[in-house]
Amino acid sequence: MMKLKTKSYSFSEDIRASRPFQWVRHPTEQGYRVAILLLSDILALAGAWQIARYLNQFYSPLPPQLVWWSWFDIPSLFWVFVGCTLLLFAKGNLYSVPKSSQNYLRTVKLISSVYLLSLVLIYFYDPKVDPPRSLFFTAWFSSVVFVLFGRLVATLILGQIQTRKPKKPIFIIASASQLPKLIQILQRRSQYQVVGVALASTANSSTTLNSILASKAVEVLAEDLPQTDLASALYWNLRRTGITLRLLPSSREILYRRGVSEIMAGLPTLRVETSLLVGWDYRVKRIIDFIGSFVGIILLSPLFLIIALIIKLSSKGPIFFRQERTGLQGKTFYMWKFRTMVNNASQLQSQLEAHNESQDGIMFKMKNDPRIIPFGHLMRRTSIDELPQLFNVLMGQMSLVGPRPLPLRDVEKFQAWHHIRHQVVPGITGLWQISGRSDIQDFNDAARLDLFYIDNWSLNLDLDILVETARIVLFGKGAY
Repeated sequence: MMKLKTKSYSFSEDIRASRPFQWVRHPTEQGYRVAILLLSDILALAGAWQIARYLNQFYSPLPPQLVWWSWFDIPSLFWVFVGCTLLLFAKGNLYSVPKSSQNYLRTVKLISSVYLLSLVLIYFYDPKVDPPRSLFFTAWFSSVVFVLFGRLVATLILGQIQTRKPKKPIFIIASASQLPKLIQILQRRSQYQVVGVALASTANSSTTLNSILASKAVEVLAEDLPQTDLASALYWNLRRTGITLRLLPSSREILYRRGVSEIMAGLPTLRVETSLLVGWDYRVKRIIDFIGSFVGIILLSPLFLIIALIIKLSSKGPIFFRQERTGLQGKTFYMWKFRTMVNNASQLQSQLEAHNESQDGIMFKMKNDPRIIPFGHLMRRTSIDELPQLFNVLMGQMSLVGPRPLPLRDVEKFQAWHHIRHQVVPGITGLWQISGRSDIQDFNDAARLDLFYIDNWSLNLDLDILVETARIVLFGKGAY
């Protein structure tokens, strides 16, 4: 039986059992997140109900049978709705890890469930009570809109707080060839501090576990874990001590995650099948692209005129920059941007290739590019030079979210597997843009992010990327 010298307790019981009196490892951090989200949800629901009551008080007020008491001038029925909604949110993990709390589609479903269930309960409470339909639907719609808006704002706030926190200690487990690269990536691009490493071949050994516990790591990043007959001992040992395990997945593991556990002929299998409404989510995405780009162009048209005037007054040349890019299925199209460089920037690039800061040479990156015009630095840092691509989205050449279309010069240097990213419509923003932007020097890392996006695509992921893009643009992180 394995015993740990560093923690003075043994794993003599079931490996799935948690350590005695094991609580959340970071109560302060988790507490702040839960408090902000709870406050956001309560204020949003209160605002929705107040608006619904104000709009309906003259011709369709709440029946007296449904007003048992009032608190802060808000009827008791509201507080019942709030309690049920918050309980469902907690049950649905909307106050847990960041990615779960940003599941906006689940948020809409849970709010709708509360309102639909209330109709049934009110009927059984008193069949003679007829709740005002206008009040009901106004409160329902307002609750969805206000809660989503509140959570989007809370996500922006929490994301910015995250970037200012002290670095978290992390332990890395990988092959000998990958360890230096992972250490460099984490030190350059993340809020983590590497406090220890181990080879993947030793992942399930007591020595590695002791090293993890002694390092005081709060998370473990692992890649290429050795095969085991049942479950990884590393996973269970970390789980029972409250340490988070992060895995760098292969394409096979991503496919496994899509499967549903099922016993077939006495064999444990994973069934991977298509959705009943296959293709409809993509149709919704394209509708959102069209409406979003159309509305964006109208609302931002005054800003377009101001930027155009500044470019024209500060530099000789056209207002817009048009460049041929590779899009869906390798077809080329012209992508539009506000011009941020001198008029002959394309011709000058060949003279600057020796100064390319990209490690593999596929993309051209130069932090102090002499071709950028004075106002160009601000446009690139705030990404407002990308706004004309809303016209590309409106024409169907691009999407709001997707792999970034690259110049023909870059695509010519692609490896064969890089072209998989051309199987989907390119986008204005994507996982690449919110995961480091200009800080990513190796195109292989950017390509893996694009493939991860393709394998895990959902409408909620698109919305999550748009929200994170807004936060990054507002604070100008990673662009030059």
